[in-house]
Amino acid sequence: MKKQVKSKQRVADHGEVFTNEREVKAMCDLVKSETERIDSRFLEPACGNGNFLAEILSRKLNVVKSKYKKSADEYEKYSVIAVMSIYGVELLSDNANECRQRLFDIWNKEYTKNCKIANDECRDVVKFILGRNILCGNALTMLTDDGEPIIFSEWSLVSGDKIKRRDFRLDVLLKENDDDSNYSMNFSLFEDDADNYEYWEKDPITNEVIPKPVKEFPLTDYRRINKYE
Repeated sequence: MKKQVKSKQRVADHGEVFTNEREVKAMCDLVKSETERIDSRFLEPACGNGNFLAEILSRKLNVVKSKYKKSADEYEKYSVIAVMSIYGVELLSDNANECRQRLFDIWNKEYTKNCKIANDECRDVVKFILGRNILCGNALTMLTDDGEPIIFSEWSLVSGDKIKRRDFRLDVLLKENDDDSNYSMNFSLFEDDADNYEYWEKDPITNEVIPKPVKEFPLTDYRRINKYE
């Protein structure tokens, strides 16, 4: 059985205790159908070294293999999309780094095994995605370790091999805003927080107030998304 603590001092300082594998699998089974959807997004707000995210990614990659094992090109694309759907925030930088590496190793092992044309270009893309999806910060304050708002990239397969990337502030994504009147009445003009009107917009179809991306990127082949920082 894997150790659930790294040290007593870390438990005392940060309350760091890792969930063991049996509990991880049991909890993931509660949302089994979602863990088996390749593009279903998961956010772990205290991801540690990735126990939950590793299990979810492994399940997704099993689905990718079952669906696309006969096509190396399709396997590559959808395995990358599986990685795109995994998000985490971790307070301790060593855990965040370990989590990124762990997820990459899981993906790379399956990628190498299933794609005879496996290449470093795709590996670099996956490392780039994990660098944007697994962040060192505090999910309670929703700030990174350097005090900036946590910003996550939304990756969406639009058509063929093209990915649309939009970046959002986490505090805006998580803020409840079910009253359209807030859009005109209660948003702050100058505060740099989730209530700032510049982080919200109205959906032209539903007329509902929705989070506004802080940055959008052009449609890009998934093998080239790391050209945009």
